[in-house]
Amino acid sequence: MTDRTILDDCFLHDKDRLRHDEALAILKAAVAPVVGMERVALDEASGRVLAELVTSPHAVPADNNSAVDGYAFAFGDYEATGGFFPVVERIAAGHPAASPLPVGAAARIFTGAVMPGRAETVAMQEDCERHDQDGEEFVVIPPGLKQGANCRLAGEDLAAGDAVAVAGQRLRPQDIAAIASIGRAEISVFKPIRVALFSTGDEIVRPGATLGDGQVYDSNHYLLRALLESVGAEISDLGILSDDAQSVTDALAGAASDHHAVLTTGGASRGEEDHLVTTLDALGKRHLWQLAIKPGRPMTFGQIGKTIVLALPGNPVAAFVCFLLYARPVFSVLSGAGWLEPPRFMIPAGFEIEKKKPDRREFLRGTLMRENGRMEVQKFARDGSGLITSLREADGLIELEEATTEVRRGDPVAFIPFSALGLTMS
Repeated sequence: MTDRTILDDCFLHDKDRLRHDEALAILKAAVAPVVGMERVALDEASGRVLAELVTSPHAVPADNNSAVDGYAFAFGDYEATGGFFPVVERIAAGHPAASPLPVGAAARIFTGAVMPGRAETVAMQEDCERHDQDGEEFVVIPPGLKQGANCRLAGEDLAAGDAVAVAGQRLRPQDIAAIASIGRAEISVFKPIRVALFSTGDEIVRPGATLGDGQVYDSNHYLLRALLESVGAEISDLGILSDDAQSVTDALAGAASDHHAVLTTGGASRGEEDHLVTTLDALGKRHLWQLAIKPGRPMTFGQIGKTIVLALPGNPVAAFVCFLLYARPVFSVLSGAGWLEPPRFMIPAGFEIEKKKPDRREFLRGTLMRENGRMEVQKFARDGSGLITSLREADGLIELEEATTEVRRGDPVAFIPFSALGLTMS
């Protein structure tokens, strides 16, 4: 295991339930990057977390070049000739002119080709008229062009020494393209975090098995596995644990010995058959449990040695919301990418809530709609924590703060799109 740093202290608090902001503060203070670095080929780097500062060794583009197919000329000659030029050469991309453009002449040029000396302006070919006269080629360039038109300047994308990408950045396709544009074939990235994933409950079975009386399929495993893949984790599937204290103890202890983190779902309450909290207390330290949020109240966070443990609720909606709000930024920090704070957008409510419980942060499933020419957000009609349908039909989360006690139609409410939480929108 990599030598890791996680705050080795127990967060004691007197409140029965922690507020959302208090829980975030505990998580932020407790976690730090835990993984080492490795060199990878650029074509294997998409989605990885960069572990170095990448700067450009030269200007990009390296030379002034044409942005279109057309005719290159010097603007001073344009005014002197009235736009009638002999075409003295043909310049294609990758084949620069050997000498500067003669005074009063133009060059046939193609997109990406290096501009010849003296020329700084290009006319698009579809705007020009070509003529042959006495065996020579001429072009008539229309009036109205500005100096420098259709010419890409050297260094207009990147100057020598500019930062292309910084350490801690999760590399997107456009970042990979920028790094390729400076000629880098390999880069340093953080290694993936290793996460052990298991579900708990005698009533849970995996898809493919025959359901017995009172049993349900383990949708949470597939939900959380896909969410973990979105943060680039390497996942160990530890299956489904029975509601047995010794089984939970053995699984947690074993997973903590060779993983950076353990993620569980179910069994995080205080019922007689819920053993995760008591097991975590016995094996390690519990930093938070019982949040003043809906859904997701019984989420637990702690550590066994230097391995963090996140125990999410068993209801699918609560597990989903808690992962996005709490587990995702934690795993991001562990991976070297820093804390992820999603943006909120204030959007008029297309719904009403006559009475909301105070002192509790609520996260509703919301769908963006256009009504009477303006955007508004509708909440899913039902609020149950087991309704996976609400997650499929929603575009994001509506966040109602603790002080909110009612919502009237048209009131601005905070909306967090799923796209801001690392999930693509349909």
